Amino acid sequence: MDLRTTYLGLQLTNPIVPSAGPISRELDHVKQLEDAGAAAIVLYSLFEEQIEHEELELNHYTSVTENIHAEADSYFPYDIKFKSGPQEYLEYIAKIKETTEIPIIASLNGKSIGGWTDYAKKIEQAGADALELNIYKLATDLKMTGAEVENNYIEIVKSVKASVNIPITVKLSPYFSSVANMASRISDAGADGLVLFNRFYQPDIDLTNLEVVPNVLLSTPYDSRLPLRWIAVLYNRVNADLAATSGIYDEQDIIKMIMAGANVTCMMSALLKYGYGHIKEVLKKLEYWMEVNEYSSIEQMKGSMSYNNVPDPGQFERSQYMKVLHSYK
Repeated sequence: MDLRTTYLGLQLTNPIVPSAGPISRELDHVKQLEDAGAAAIVLYSLFEEQIEHEELELNHYTSVTENIHAEADSYFPYDIKFKSGPQEYLEYIAKIKETTEIPIIASLNGKSIGGWTDYAKKIEQAGADALELNIYKLATDLKMTGAEVENNYIEIVKSVKASVNIPITVKLSPYFSSVANMASRISDAGADGLVLFNRFYQPDIDLTNLEVVPNVLLSTPYDSRLPLRWIAVLYNRVNADLAATSGIYDEQDIIKMIMAGANVTCMMSALLKYGYGHIKEVLKKLEYWMEVNEYSSIEQMKGSMSYNNVPDPGQFERSQYMKVLHSYK
């Protein structure tokens, strides 16, 4: 059974790629994921705020004594041992590439052009095979228009793409007024892939202490419905590979996404819940399903149930809304 697929120009042994998350913070865990059958790994994200912190810290240590005396230009701070997140991230990429054989996709999480371009270059130099841009722009300014938010995305993609030779993919938000148009614009701006969709952090309120608190919830299989629809709609209509994320738990979720048009499926919540060995089990069940249903390869089923290939494309559109509500019992 041929489980091979391609994503961002990378040849992958199967369509399961662990998403950016906490399990990739340890080298041993990355090795376990590879041994379990992960075809590639998206590393945990380097945040724009970490890059800004490093720049501020470096400025502090190199300028704190500059006015002490006339020869301050030749004086460097004494016994400084600082090593912030960004440098560690770059070193970690290099270390992983020395010990693994599968493709490693780095992840940058930010909201503005900022230091992205510079660090995209450094990430490429560290050995990453590709780069995922996790753009998190929360528009709380009442005067900021949707067009301004969208243009910010486009400028980030263009600037990063121009600075590196490795492929880039963009983790897209489902909250744009026109998801299809935004996907097309990002693809035209140079993105080699689109990841659908980003599950943004949502705060909660602690009623006992009256505090706003973080509350991270794992995805459920139901969450896969949203990316399923849009991957089916975008397949063969944008010039970018498609990755499905959110709610990918078992072989059936993977099969549905591939049939909708995904190149790969990104898994995280299932791995946190069931352990890394879950990948091996899912791959076995995927092969069995394909054998029983007479599919010889992933490529054969890819896009077979996409918007352009189903008898009634309206199933993916608003026309089914009233029918679903009236049929519910």
